[in-house]
Amino acid sequence: MTKVKICGIRSLNDVEIVNELKPDYIGFVFAKSKRQITPLLAKELKSFLNKDIKVVGVFVNEKIETIENICKQKLIDIIQLHGEEDKIYINQLKKKCENKIIKAINLNSENVYMDYDVDYLLFDNGKGGTGEKFNWELIPRVNKPFFLAGGLTPFNVVNGVNTVKPYGVDASTGVELRGSKNRYKIKEFIRRVRNE
Repeated sequence: MTKVKICGIRSLNDVEIVNELKPDYIGFVFAKSKRQITPLLAKELKSFLNKDIKVVGVFVNEKIETIENICKQKLIDIIQLHGEEDKIYINQLKKKCENKIIKAINLNSENVYMDYDVDYLLFDNGKGGTGEKFNWELIPRVNKPFFLAGGLTPFNVVNGVNTVKPYGVDASTGVELRGSKNRYKIKEFIRRVRNE
């Protein structure tokens, strides 16, 4: 069964929605963006979150000490790196944190490097949270589980799952209405992925 990740959770209302609809993962964005939250808010939101839902922390070229601190507070279960973090950075991070790591890959970039020592890859359009889909045919064959992200909505996610057979799918903008997470859209997204 394809896993579902709903990224950009940033309010108690968002938490209520995901607690009801039960995606496999949710994302807290710690990187600079319109969905950025503080570790303090993450702590509050996680305290209300269903314990069966895994929390992914999204970072872009962040100091390793900052990620280490967030992991030590048990605010997240998985680290997602969405910047230009290289092999050296990842190796240093793994020495500091035991959390599993997702490395986002921008498939619109000419210099695509994928031999990262991480647990999962995530294929995206490199435009983070814009809701723009990319050409799925660019996804190469890889020998580790990966998430499909970038422009996924309730209306195209089944096509994405059938086309590239990802480990998981990741939505943010595609399950929002006027900039806020929308219960109906998230429900439909999850229902269609799980074929309920």
